[in-house]
Amino acid sequence: MRKLKVQMQTSVDGFVAGINDEMDWLTFDWDQALKQGVANIMEPVDTILLGRKLAEGFIPHWASEPEYEDPISIKWMNEMPKVVFSTTLTQIEWPNTRLAVGELTDEINKLKSLSGGDLIAYGGATFVASLLKAGLVDELNLFVNPVALGKGKSIFGLLENPQQLKPICTKFFSCGITWLEFEVVR
Repeated sequence: MRKLKVQMQTSVDGFVAGINDEMDWLTFDWDQALKQGVANIMEPVDTILLGRKLAEGFIPHWASEPEYEDPISIKWMNEMPKVVFSTTLTQIEWPNTRLAVGELTDEINKLKSLSGGDLIAYGGATFVASLLKAGLVDELNLFVNPVALGKGKSIFGLLENPQQLKPICTKFFSCGITWLEFEVVR
């Protein structure tokens, strides 16, 4: 069965965005070791899952092929099939993208049961919080930025009970980011 991985950047105090979705606190000057670590996460992946809010910025960003992004990442992000989860959209016009129209748990379990590589969710906060609450996430990759926000949006805010996580690895990078990789315990 395919795994559902989550990859999120967080602050030290566990926020993935500021209260008004601010992202100006993120560390973008990644060193080569961190870039290779992310490439290793992405290697077995063959489908990207996104919530509508993130998709509206994420997909056009990569489609614009920004000069400051790695060309290999641009190609991967644009060619990789994407599934957008939304309760408000009725159609999608982005290339290599389809709209998930069913109930979240049913759609994810259907995707996980298909043959192929792993699935990766990049967010946003509400979408990933829903995935965690529903018990759909298998692996959590948190890239902790060296900043505390004090307030913001969390991916753990919808949990009704403690979620046990099995640590897989921790890596520190010269750019200041710490990578925490966990397996979600069922």
